Amino acid sequence: MKFYDLKTREHVDIPEGKIQKKKIVRKTKSGEQVRHQLIGDHGGRSVYKFVGKADYDKLNVPEVK
Repeated sequence: MKFYDLKTREHVDIPEGKIQKKKIVRKTKSGEQVRHQLIGDHGGRSVYKFVGKADYDKLNVPEVK
């Protein structure tokens, strides 16, 4: 899966074995906002990517709390 590495400013390809997923929930005035984040390991550093709920649900990787 493609991620963007902010440090090197280039796109990197991370295999699914090195990806984890995480739900981020925050409270707003009108309720709760849920964001779906993927975390990839690239050379010992973490790279992040926000995805939609459909992509988050169909990806079969471990979930981080």
